[in-house]
Amino acid sequence: MSAGTPSPVPWGQFTADPRRPESAPLRASDRDRDVVLGVLGEAYADGRLTKEEYDERSDQAAAARTLGDLPALIRDLVPDRPATAHALATPEQLDAQAVDRWRHQRREAVNGAIVVAVICWTIWALTGAGFPWPLFPTLFVAVRIPQVLTQRQEIVARERARLERKHQKELDAERRRRGRW
Repeated sequence: MSAGTPSPVPWGQFTADPRRPESAPLRASDRDRDVVLGVLGEAYADGRLTKEEYDERSDQAAAARTLGDLPALIRDLVPDRPATAHALATPEQLDAQAVDRWRHQRREAVNGAIVVAVICWTIWALTGAGFPWPLFPTLFVAVRIPQVLTQRQEIVARERARLERKHQKELDAERRRRGRW
């Protein structure tokens, strides 16, 4: 991206659009904070933010608890919507978003298995051991890991199709808004 070019519209990269009133009170995820940090880093690299502004906004992004805390940090750096309807998303962007979704599911599967294992085995150890019952919930949750790993292509293809439908709806809405329908 060249200097002075505004960042692409990041709103679709959030787990839910943080500008919408019904999404604003939802808890922000690490992925949501990373979207903001990416925009801020780009703006700093382009010279649109000073070091102090970048540091201040980055700290606020890292401390954000809800989605509603995030738009104010980047609103003056990115447009509200794409400049033109055809700029909604490139095929490469859709592919990248679909792969990101698969990575997110993979991370959730691994983290879920770890959390369940730690909690169950800790309870088991604190209650005097005995029959190793935590093996069952641990295996039950861990079975999701190989599913996500072996179904990568299917998950990415489904997510890509979902994103294409979403972007087509946005394109249709933009056309109707501009009276080109």
